[in-house]
Amino acid sequence: MRGRRWLGFVPTGFQLRRFSSFEAPPVPPLRRVVVTGVGMVTPLGCGVETTWKRLIEGECGVRAICPDDLKMNGFEPEVKMYTFDQLTSKVAAIVPYGSSSGEFDEQLWLNSKEHRSIARFIGYALCAADEALKDANWMPTAQDEKEQTGVSLGAGTGSISDILEASRMICEKNIRRLSPFFIPRILINMASGHVSMKYGFQGPNHSSVTACATGAHSIGDAARMIQFGYTNVMVAGGTEASIDALSIAGFCRLRALSTKYNSKPHEASRPFDCGRDGFVIGEGSGVMVLEELEHARKRGAKIYAELRGYGTSGDAHHITQPHIGGRGAVLAMTRALKQSGLHPSQVDYINAHATSTPLGNHFAIVNVLCDAAEANAIKCVFSDHATSGALSLSSTKGATGHLLGAAGAVEAIFTVLAIHHGIAPLTLNLSEPDPIFNGGFMPLTASKEMTIKSGLSNSFGFGGTNSCLLFTSTN
Repeated sequence: MRGRRWLGFVPTGFQLRRFSSFEAPPVPPLRRVVVTGVGMVTPLGCGVETTWKRLIEGECGVRAICPDDLKMNGFEPEVKMYTFDQLTSKVAAIVPYGSSSGEFDEQLWLNSKEHRSIARFIGYALCAADEALKDANWMPTAQDEKEQTGVSLGAGTGSISDILEASRMICEKNIRRLSPFFIPRILINMASGHVSMKYGFQGPNHSSVTACATGAHSIGDAARMIQFGYTNVMVAGGTEASIDALSIAGFCRLRALSTKYNSKPHEASRPFDCGRDGFVIGEGSGVMVLEELEHARKRGAKIYAELRGYGTSGDAHHITQPHIGGRGAVLAMTRALKQSGLHPSQVDYINAHATSTPLGNHFAIVNVLCDAAEANAIKCVFSDHATSGALSLSSTKGATGHLLGAAGAVEAIFTVLAIHHGIAPLTLNLSEPDPIFNGGFMPLTASKEMTIKSGLSNSFGFGGTNSCLLFTSTN
């Protein structure tokens, strides 16, 4: 090795240096990532303005379902009615459809001839991405800008309704009628693919599938791609279209869904409340535009917040049930804080994952992540800051239901909007808080105007997968 030298290379824009065989090239600092655009399709409405207004005002997107919501149009009427009658949960958080403002236009996003390969979950993602890109004023035409823009969109289940319909054709020995677009319609990565193709984005094309943590992981992974210099801009988030017979029946068999409030759908999703009996299945999409800070400043982009921390972990405990102490959640929150450089006392608001799930139903095999376990984890990480009342906490699932693979992205956007507007949203239907709450440690029951310099969004999923995103104000 004596006398040998090698030429080390550093990123573009740095002067070339020569290093000895014992000297590594300097590691460039991680680049900062900011949010410059947001878009949403939710049970509260289509679009950020509609959704945020209804959320803050305490409105609810949960309603009773009817047989037509099961998407069984190819089945005999008596089969459809029998299936509907057998469902123990008959409430859901469904995206409102129509051509009016605040409604999802199926004719525009799903029903044209060009959209034969676009399932509903893909259509939701396209709609939300379109709003986010317009909000960010980022519609690049130059080839180098398209090459520096990527997409990271995931989903939890894809298009189960298409799988159900294809199964019916096989059972009826009618396989020749199976659509040649069946496979492209059900592949989860096709949400990212269609957004990339629509706008010509040739940067990283990525899809996460981590159950109810999908949206958060998609955003966190996208931020890392920017931090490490793979790209300058990422369109990131999650999407889900899970209101169909098979999805609802499957979660009913898990005994995961609320069944006590079928006659009072607006009261069914009640995070942290003693009367909670399961989550309300929902659908929608949340997409944000992430951008390298200096790239955003150079073009004069509006900046909502900075993504400062991304923490992930695994429970290594059970396929669906959390550890009662929430140790996986503790690890994810702690890791997000460590990456951000913030002390726990500097966090002003937490958007909790809390799904309205109780722990202790011996007949259920799912308690992900039960509300009490998450509350325990928050108390563990934030200690006196949480119990003093200085930390504001809420779960927005009382208004939106549980959007599964889209939940983490939609709730991350809620956290960003809370920072941007200085309003922490309420927890709906919290009339009798779980005994774990007392004194200053209490979820918000009304939207609160306050200065929010930093906010944390929690997401946890089947398989014990956990993801936390920490955003801060750039002002």
